[in-house]
Amino acid sequence: MSRFALPSENILRAREKLVLDHFHDEVAQDWDATLSTFPHPHYELIAQMRVHDGDAEVREYYADTRVAFPDQDHEIIALRHSLDAVVVEFWLLGTHLGPLGAIPPTGSRHRTRMTAYFIFDDNEHLVTERIYFDQLTILTQLIGGLDKRNPRDLLTLGRAVVGLLSMAGADPDPRLLNTTPPDLSD
Repeated sequence: MSRFALPSENILRAREKLVLDHFHDEVAQDWDATLSTFPHPHYELIAQMRVHDGDAEVREYYADTRVAFPDQDHEIIALRHSLDAVVVEFWLLGTHLGPLGAIPPTGSRHRTRMTAYFIFDDNEHLVTERIYFDQLTILTQLIGGLDKRNPRDLLTLGRAVVGLLSMAGADPDPRLLNTTPPDLSD
């Protein structure tokens, strides 16, 4: 298929339904239903340069993020179709009530604009959810909600900074570094 031609309307509608079901099932925390949208679950978090590959890793990712943000939700801004993907712009929302990696809970809410690429293979199977976002936007909202005059909040702020620093410098997943330029010769 030419890179300049979109798939048929039926294919685009089927992809869109699958993606919207995926979003709905994530909010409902129905992990079996969410994972059933993939033949092999695979998430790429570009801001963190991390990959969660396979059922066990993706379930762990879900568990970790819902411990940190048990009320996690989203608001879809736009949905677009491309040759091999559905691109969704959305607001991710949540209250930081549990640890986010080494960052202790702040009790603050965040509302962060994100983009997710739901990528399909030639057989119309969802093979990757690739998410782009700015980590600093989330972090500034989480620590920005702390009262800098309250000693307890200052302690939380200090712990958050220490936690953040302990997470910095991790090696990026090589699967996200070893990219191949597209063939644009035609």
